[in-house]
This record gives sequence, structure tokens and C-alpha cells, in this order.
Amino acid sequence: MKFINTIKNIWKIEELKSRILVTLGLLLVYRFGAQIVLPGIDAAQLSNLASQTDSGLLGLLNAFTGGAFSNASVFALGIMPYISASIVVQLMGIAIPYLQKLQKEGESGRRKINQITRWLTIAITLVQGPGYIYNLFATLPQGAFLLGDTITFVASSVIILTTGTIFAMWLGEKITDKGIGNGISLLIMVGIIARLPLAFVQEFASRVFESNGGLIMILIELVIWFAIIMAAVMLVMAVRQIPVQYARRSASGGYEKNVFGSRQYIPLKLNASGVMPIIFAQAIMFIPMAVVGLSDSDTAQGIATAFSDIFGFWYNLVFALLIIVFTYFYTAITVPTNKMADDLKRSGGFIPGIRPGTETSEFLDRVMSQITLPGSIFLALIAVFPAIVVSLLGVQQGWALFFGGTSLLIMVGVAIDTMQQVNSYLLNRHYDGLMKSGKNRKAVA
Repeated sequence: MKFINTIKNIWKIEELKSRILVTLGLLLVYRFGAQIVLPGIDAAQLSNLASQTDSGLLGLLNAFTGGAFSNASVFALGIMPYISASIVVQLMGIAIPYLQKLQKEGESGRRKINQITRWLTIAITLVQGPGYIYNLFATLPQGAFLLGDTITFVASSVIILTTGTIFAMWLGEKITDKGIGNGISLLIMVGIIARLPLAFVQEFASRVFESNGGLIMILIELVIWFAIIMAAVMLVMAVRQIPVQYARRSASGGYEKNVFGSRQYIPLKLNASGVMPIIFAQAIMFIPMAVVGLSDSDTAQGIATAFSDIFGFWYNLVFALLIIVFTYFYTAITVPTNKMADDLKRSGGFIPGIRPGTETSEFLDRVMSQITLPGSIFLALIAVFPAIVVSLLGVQQGWALFFGGTSLLIMVGVAIDTMQQVNSYLLNRHYDGLMKSGKNRKAVA
């Protein structure tokens, strides 16, 4: 009943209702585009491509694009080139003074960085596009290409793939500006969710109709799945509260007793970097297979085989270690402890028992290091959990991708972020939010 009342309250707020409808409409456009096959390709002969993306790294990439990769769609590359470009720009921002300067310029600097990211996205797509087309040549039968393997077909297909990625990027930015939630993340989440029903149906058929555990195993898997979801929610929302008092500086240079009311807190997240360490690590994990694939030696082929199996031991060991490293890296560049300490000092705030300024900054750094370690290990465990359920329970690989890893964490993180934005609209209009119980508040004049 409370949920129904909350939905009614959402539709009472015109701005929020409009934003939700815009978001749903643009997401529908994206999902429709994922079904449009590239001109010149026979859609009836894509079975080989679908088989290629059933598992492995290509299966993971296909999940991120919502099946567009295996459909040879105009959105086959999805939004992933934009994600890659964003990662590159963030990494370059550490070493390139010009980008560091832009990061300090506020809104104008952010717009310039976004423009650089867009141009880099086009460059990456122009590189990945021909690779995707030539993979089609190697995978599909010759009869699938209605125009043959001419340079005209390759050039036009690359242009269409590039345009599709740019259009997907535009949809994401429009959702962020005119809709609700982070548009780019929502596009990825919708693509992942689109694969969920089919993956579950395949697992259900395997367990029930092939006498592979029956309904009992399905129930056990669902219980484990919900437990992992709750663990991911806890990881995303867990914080450590650092107490802060506000005081007036005395004539002697010290601080008088708290004169500005009750104690406040600085919330430091257990996982301040969100899912970005997994996305960073996932991007790195594509490199070994691509590089060693250029060599025909037995050693190179062995490495390629090991790193193409996303449920294998070596892949997941390296993946987990990279996640831990990138969690520390991304936390260091996104949690400005020096700025937090300076802001506290300027506003007359201090952490009890810690001197303002440098000591406060060092204290916050120490606390972040302490809570980042368990957070990064927890994040790594959830990321490699699909390999665990495949090994222990024999879960089909398509369904196992939703037992943690990038897929589940993106779904949970984006869902919570979107709910928090909806929540803020409700609370600003004096209604109970999605994450709060109780009766509707009376409007304040």
C-alpha cells in the first residue's frame, strides 16, 4: 500500500513525471535501435555470431550492449567506446597539466573535458568499427553479406557504427539533462537487464527439463542471487561517519567549545569509487587477449586461452587484484581529503581530538585507507562470484553473469542512484521518499 501511495505521489509531481517519461522514451529508442541490423547483412544468418557471444569476453561485451553486438546492430558497439574514452581521459588527467587545469576550472572546464571525451570516443569507434566488421567476415557465412565484402560495405558500416555510438552517447547525455538518473549508466543497465529474462529461462530449462537439479536448485540459486544483491546494496551504501564540531576561534588562536549546535558528520563511503574499479579492470582484461592474439606461439596462445575464459582461475585472480588496485587509485583521485580539511578549517569545523589543517587531512587519508581495503576486497569478491557459482553449482554461464560481477554491481549502483534522485524530488515536495516509510508530510507554505 505504501508503495502504491509513493507511485501516486510521483505522478503528482509534474516535473518528476515528465523526467521519468522522457527517460523511458529515450531508453525505448535505444532498445529499438539495438534490434536494427546493419544494412547489407542478412539477419537470418546471424546464428554463428550469436554462438560466438554465448560466453567469454565477447559474451560479457554482448551483455553490456543488450544483445546489440550479437545482432550486428547499428548499436553493436554500444556505449562502450564512450566508457573507454572516459577512462582514458581520467587516467590522462593525472599526468597531463592541461587536463589538470581544466579539472580545476569548474563547469567550463568540465564542458571542455566532455568535448575531449566525445572526440576521443569517435576516434576509438573508428578503430573498433573495422575490427567488428572483419570479425563478421570471419564469423558469418559469405551469403550473410548481401553487398559482399567490398570496401563500400566496410566504409559505410564503420560510419553507421560510429554514428550509432554517437547517437547512444547523445541519448545518455539527454537522459542525464532532461530525464532522471545518469543516462550513460542507465543505457548500460537497460542493456544488461534485457539479457536477464533469457538467461533465467535458459537456466530454468536446463535445471527442470534436463533433470539437472530441478526446482530445488532453481530456488537455491534465487536465494543466493538475492543474497548477493543485498550484499551489493550494503557495499554501495555503507559509510563511516566521522564526527565534526563547529566552533568559533578564540582570541588565543584556539577553538571555543561547540557554539553552533549539535555535532555533525562527514560520511566516508566504504566503496567511494562505485563500480569504476571494475570497469577499469574489465577494460584492462581485454588487452592481454588482443595483444597475444597477434602471435602464433604456443605460449601466446596459452595466455590468450586463459584470459578469454572469464570463469577461469587466472582470469579471475588477475581481475580481482586489478580491482583492488584500481579501487585505491580511483578513491585517491575522487575523494579530495585535502580540500575537505581546508573547507572544514575555513568554516570553523574540526574533528574532535584532531588539529585542523594538515593533521585533519592526514587523519582522513588514514581513515580512507583503512576502510578502502575491506571495501576493495568485498568488491573483488562480488566481481569474481560468477566464477564461483559456475564452479560450485554448475550454473549456466549466461545466468552466472548476474551473480555478481560488473553486471550486478552496475544494476544495483544505477538503481540506487536513480532511486535517490526520485527520493529527493519526493522529499522536496514534502512526500515520503522511496527509501523512507511513514505518512505523507503536509506541504509547507
